[in-house]
Amino acid sequence: MAKTKEKPAAEKGWEIKDRTYFVTGRYKPLTLRIPSKHSTKVPMLWYDEETNTQRELRYATNMDSPFRDEQEGEATIGTILFKDGALVVPKQFQALQKLLSLYHPYRGKRYKEYDSVVEAHDELDIMELQIDALNAARSMDIDHLEAIMRVEVGSKVNQMSSKELKRDALMFARQNPALFIDLAKDENVQLRNFAILATEAKIIKLADDQRSFTWASNGKKLMSVPFEENPYSAMAAFFKTDEGVEVFKSIEKKLK
Repeated sequence: MAKTKEKPAAEKGWEIKDRTYFVTGRYKPLTLRIPSKHSTKVPMLWYDEETNTQRELRYATNMDSPFRDEQEGEATIGTILFKDGALVVPKQFQALQKLLSLYHPYRGKRYKEYDSVVEAHDELDIMELQIDALNAARSMDIDHLEAIMRVEVGSKVNQMSSKELKRDALMFARQNPALFIDLAKDENVQLRNFAILATEAKIIKLADDQRSFTWASNGKKLMSVPFEENPYSAMAAFFKTDEGVEVFKSIEKKLK
């Protein structure tokens, strides 16, 4: 007969309630089956610090505990299946809840438990970040917005009116506020955009192999692009050098 052990410290303060679990990560399959018992392929063991032992886990639908050493008699092994990225476990299924909430090795890796307090905190953080990004986009001059949006949509910005650019920038700030703020703070964004504009205006020329920049008028070499570096990022860095500052000023005059 299996012995009922003293409850682990992990279960202290355990609240009996309905619980919901969500698949994490960018890829969320329509169905996700996670292991429900220990095997050599997927070890389901929990280290008990009080007894200094590894305890085997398994989900038995006819047992009250997720620990095998507390399960008495023949066990009916259940399936743990997420559908449409979620799994709702009513409060009467305590063994499954404890397995998922406290002990399963996939906890925090493939799925997480819904916590209204944590979710509300995260949503508040996102909303505040969106407000900051939207305010930044609203007050930003059109040249800076163009530089940021070029990172997002590429040369499409050349065909956009000021209102279209402003609208898309506000949408970008709302949908991806963290990235928008990072780009807004990145001084190289405007320099990269400047290099692209100079290339499009045929003031400077990027070699076909994208390994160097030259003056378009006479073919004189301006700089070499370091290996595996984006050519326009390299040009932005070049503009910060003593030689690059003079080149920048010369291009600026030609663009006016």
